[in-house]
Amino acid sequence: MAGAAARVVRAASRFVDGALPVRIRAWDGSEAGASRASGAPVVVLAHRRALRRLLWQPGEMGLAHAYVSGDLDVEGDLQEGLTAIWGLVRDGAVRPRRPGVTELPAVLAGAATLGLLGPRPAAPPEAIRLPRFAKLHSQLRDRAVIHHHYDAGNDFYELILDRNMAYSSGYWTDLAAPLTAENLVAAQDAKLDMICRKLGLGPGSTLLDVGCGWGSLPIHAAKHFGAHVRGVTIATEQRDHINQRIRAEGLADKVQVDLIDYRDVPTQIEEYGAFDAVSSIEMGEHVGDGNYPTFASILFGAVRPGGRALVQQMSRRPGDHPGGGPFIETYVTPDMVMRPVGDTLTLLQRAGLEVRDVHVMREHYVPTCRAWIATLEANWDRAVELAGERGARMWRLYLVGAALAFEENRMGVDQILLARPTATGRSGMPATRATFEPSAQNVGTPAS
Repeated sequence: MAGAAARVVRAASRFVDGALPVRIRAWDGSEAGASRASGAPVVVLAHRRALRRLLWQPGEMGLAHAYVSGDLDVEGDLQEGLTAIWGLVRDGAVRPRRPGVTELPAVLAGAATLGLLGPRPAAPPEAIRLPRFAKLHSQLRDRAVIHHHYDAGNDFYELILDRNMAYSSGYWTDLAAPLTAENLVAAQDAKLDMICRKLGLGPGSTLLDVGCGWGSLPIHAAKHFGAHVRGVTIATEQRDHINQRIRAEGLADKVQVDLIDYRDVPTQIEEYGAFDAVSSIEMGEHVGDGNYPTFASILFGAVRPGGRALVQQMSRRPGDHPGGGPFIETYVTPDMVMRPVGDTLTLLQRAGLEVRDVHVMREHYVPTCRAWIATLEANWDRAVELAGERGARMWRLYLVGAALAFEENRMGVDQILLARPTATGRSGMPATRATFEPSAQNVGTPAS
């Protein structure tokens, strides 16, 4: 009897036009499919359950469950393997087809021979489980999503991210720079510096950071520009981490973080007062379409006339899937909305903000994700210790897939600079962009 790999290839030929462009290594050690000499990716089926997952959920979700669970792997570097496989799909080398009615008996017989018939395998426990009756983007559901995403804990994120704990795209002044920890720090410093300059921050300026993460921007703005910053987050782990940093940096007189939902910011405005500047860095994707007008109006209401706002946010091309795709929505952040940047501009303008500058940073997310991947791989044993084997595999797949999506323009990220004009139309903006761009001489220079 032929090895399992040959039987898999024969069965797969009924679902794909042309020769299978990958090599298969099955659970019994047998190999079949494209030759190794061709350089084709080698897909490793560690367990026949991988095929059962694909039988029940063909496409991205079945593959994701199989990879996270360890039932399926790609030999060698996952990034190179996924790039090659996605290229074959994109270029039409892999064209899925439906078996004809006359083929169904052979399909069922092949599935039975491979031991694939049986109940649907359960999703790995790393898949998110949301409150059953929580309304989309209710505070209850949003908190559940946030807590799921940060379940790995601060120690895990400290392992992956740079010393700023910046969980957003950096700004690489050299996109070809080696993906070292030092260069990732420089890219994040440059991004934070550029945001502060775009917002016109200086000693005594006031900033509200909505969705402040682990405090990279509040700490940077206070330490290097002398700003007074309030941050808001709904993640207890993040709030606790920021408070530790505030104490360590001696910034208690300049930075305060509140554990509140962005929708509750208006109730605090009387206490806060109007801010010179407002920022939201890669948080707007998570508020949803229905809530985005509220989000935009909160930014408008929090900034004084003549002040500025900056939104860094991920985007999609018109007509593309508005969320992160089935894998991200199941394992990472469900309920994301990434709309075309023009649609987001319209929503911000309707709130009363004036769009002053749109800075496309899509290419900068590629080395950012790949630097995180390099750190993950270099510290794999520790990552497994913190997040578990399946959790670490989920993060590997997530970051590799994200880097590829940004590289191939299936996802984007943009910095949107806005102003709240005065009643007479004054924006308070400089006439040129020259003051925005960070330079080697001014990045991270402490405020006087």
